[in-house]
Amino acid sequence: MKTLNKKIKYFFIFLLFIFSSFSKSIELETADPEEEGFSKARLERIAPAMGKYINANLTPGVLTAIMRNGKIIHFETQGYMDVEAKKPMRDDAIFRIASMTKPIASIALMILWEEGLFQLNDPVSKFIPSFKKVKVSTTSDASGKTGKLIDPKREPTIRDMLTHTAGLANSYLGNSTAYDEIMNAEPLAKSNAERINRLSKIPLNYHPGESWEYSHATDVVGHLVEVISGESLDIFLRKRIFEPLDMRDTHFYLDDTKDGRLTAQYAPGEKMKIELRDPGSDESRWIQSPRYLYSGAGGLVSTARDYLRFQQMILNNGKLNEVRILAPSTVSLILENHTSDFLIWLYGKGVGFGLGYGVVTDRGEASTTMAEGSAFWGGAYCTLSWIDPKNNLTGLIMTQLRPYRHINIRQDFQVLTYQALIE
Repeated sequence: MKTLNKKIKYFFIFLLFIFSSFSKSIELETADPEEEGFSKARLERIAPAMGKYINANLTPGVLTAIMRNGKIIHFETQGYMDVEAKKPMRDDAIFRIASMTKPIASIALMILWEEGLFQLNDPVSKFIPSFKKVKVSTTSDASGKTGKLIDPKREPTIRDMLTHTAGLANSYLGNSTAYDEIMNAEPLAKSNAERINRLSKIPLNYHPGESWEYSHATDVVGHLVEVISGESLDIFLRKRIFEPLDMRDTHFYLDDTKDGRLTAQYAPGEKMKIELRDPGSDESRWIQSPRYLYSGAGGLVSTARDYLRFQQMILNNGKLNEVRILAPSTVSLILENHTSDFLIWLYGKGVGFGLGYGVVTDRGEASTTMAEGSAFWGGAYCTLSWIDPKNNLTGLIMTQLRPYRHINIRQDFQVLTYQALIE
């Protein structure tokens, strides 16, 4: 009898294991748009609007997705993931998401905050000592060559790094001579630790907490995850976010094209017509690059499915299915505006910045269709995703074009999303 009971016990343990494994891979539910407050007829305006960019040879292909109340009500692919090979865009195409990595790295750090391992107002130097010696340029050119280098009024904090108010120079626009001289000096950095230590030697553009400047601050966030957790950023993200949320196609590097799903990447050439820059083949730098830098600011590739799962977790106040990543109070803190009246010049008035996301503070000033309280961010390859808690809505557009400021495809998709929302 005891042997039989033991067998029954192990049988139920086996069933529990199978069920838990299955539950983790449950896909996002789909629904009739009309049942979720959307007009089907109006949603049909999306395809031709996206198609005009493809037909004009301004972008290779586009994937658009909308979720409401946790259900997919629109998911559409158009054009090509590889124009030269005439490979149609796939539902499971893998995209370079660039700065859409930032919310993920920021959430990773907030997981550690919930474990009581640091406070947001702790100085960064508590964990990365080289930031203790940082200086500020009086000319805000991050070089100090035409002005003086002075001590900051206070040290940059972890919260400053999460909100881009630490004073780091905006190297994305190529206006930091010191960034090029220090960060790109030979030999190149061979680890996140070495790279962030170099970053700490670049003079700040302003005193911490006194202005907003888009920068590589989230690379510092990523390295803070490593220092505080004792694990490399790629391993921490995989163990604490990607595997629990079943984000199976989100990586810093790829071993291969994953059955040909890696998209090719393009740039505007003559008359802004697209030209190939990075192939979707085994020759892509996401496959060929050495694997020692894991950029929290912009290193990931992902799929629409994976990123929607991540965003839905945030929209669900930190939980997806039975997996809880963060507490609701933490998500609420993340989505608050932490930048007061600072101008988030990348988007203009009416937009603030939370802990890893841009947040809409005034729809009128921002001239946006997103509701106030919405959180968003995009990537350098013309990707964009947002969550709208008021309307319980998530939007996502993926393509592979860099630079992309000459087209309004992301803005068009947002307008087309909300014009179809009728309830």
